[in-house]
Amino acid sequence: VQLQASGGGLVQVGDSLRLSCAASGRLFSSYAVGWFRQAPGKEREFVAAISASGGTTYYADSVKGRFTISRDNAKDTVSLQMNSLKPEDTAVYYCAAKRAGISSSPLAYDYWGQGTLVTVSS
Repeated sequence: VQLQASGGGLVQVGDSLRLSCAASGRLFSSYAVGWFRQAPGKEREFVAAISASGGTTYYADSVKGRFTISRDNAKDTVSLQMNSLKPEDTAVYYCAAKRAGISSSPLAYDYWGQGTLVTVSS
């Protein structure tokens, strides 16, 4: 599975942004997908994940209520809708895929996209 993240950019505090993760390869619909982010000088952290069917989602406490993860298996895409953005959301965002169930650990994911930069300016 190959992943391509897109949709990042420079926004203001309180703005919204929608990231997309496009997949190529076989049976993407059998993979759980997670979004992670990494700010300068910090470790990569979990943001959100969605099960293969889309029926289960999981969020980091820091984004719960502001971010929404969804997927369209017919189009092999996963989206991350980010609302009420804060300066601390500034990071490079990565999408990743794994077989079986969702996980908040980056070590559990087998495939990674290249990342897209989100900058939230105050």
